[in-house]
Amino acid sequence: MAPLLTACGGFLLAVLWMDLIFDVQVLRYRRTSDELPEPVLASIAGYYHRATTTSRPMSRLVALVMAILVGALAFAAVHGPGPGWLLAASAVLVGIPVGLAAVHTVPCAVRLGKRVDSPAEQTRLARAICRDHLVCTGGILAFLLLWLTYSLAR
Repeated sequence: MAPLLTACGGFLLAVLWMDLIFDVQVLRYRRTSDELPEPVLASIAGYYHRATTTSRPMSRLVALVMAILVGALAFAAVHGPGPGWLLAASAVLVGIPVGLAAVHTVPCAVRLGKRVDSPAEQTRLARAICRDHLVCTGGILAFLLLWLTYSLAR
């Protein structure tokens, strides 16, 4: 089970890394509440338009990997030999990013990619997506480190 879980976690971490390549542009402007410059908004919005809308069916691969990861964790909780604390911690570390992506990050990214909102709203969306991705990166990285440590210790 550990190889499947770490493969899914590694894939999601790689996707988050790619997202953060664009997201971190907002960090230069974190000390101001002003709107982001148009080139920054265009760069981030263009990426999310491609990643969420025009890259189908590939964009659905991320959701599939998340579903496989959650399903594998559920299977391990019922049938696996892993300790309860590991599965409980994994559920939290994976559940928060997956839930956040489903209810907040992806809808914001789709909306930002459409560029139908005012520059102020696009700025808010870009900053929210960056925050979400930083939280998700922490959770998925901790999940991976937990499973890699557990696997090496066995």
